[in-house]
Amino acid sequence: MSNYGSLHERDGRYALVFERKYPFSPEKVFRFITDPDYFTQWYPFATGDMDLSVGGKIMFDDGEGSVYEAVITELIPPYFFCFQEIDDLLEIRIHVADQGCTLTFSHTFDDQTMAIYIAAGWHRCLDVLGQLIYGHTVEWEDNALELREYYKTNLYKN
Repeated sequence: MSNYGSLHERDGRYALVFERKYPFSPEKVFRFITDPDYFTQWYPFATGDMDLSVGGKIMFDDGEGSVYEAVITELIPPYFFCFQEIDDLLEIRIHVADQGCTLTFSHTFDDQTMAIYIAAGWHRCLDVLGQLIYGHTVEWEDNALELREYYKTNLYKN
């Protein structure tokens, strides 16, 4: 299984779905997803201000004057963490798998023309999440252009 995402149409909207396997327990992986100290390292614009409860808010700041919030819609530790960010839905689900767990990350949005850019962005963010989970030093690889080219060629082949 590759680390590349796939695009799916759902009820007139689009969902990018990524799967990553980890040789760790769901509890360990979930901590890296929901602990504000880690969340701010891999999730774009996260401020670390997070009320980790259903209906709780997650605050974001793009550094250019836009501050916005997401609302947690589903939270079942250590398996589900879902939230609505403006009009988009982000779902992170963890399933027990052989010798560890599988993380499924899904981003549902409206504008299909943005899929290539969104896919490349999340691919990079999830790579950083993996670095955190494995205890490595965070290094943002300079691969956005290559990833956009990959997704431009391969994303619509489903």
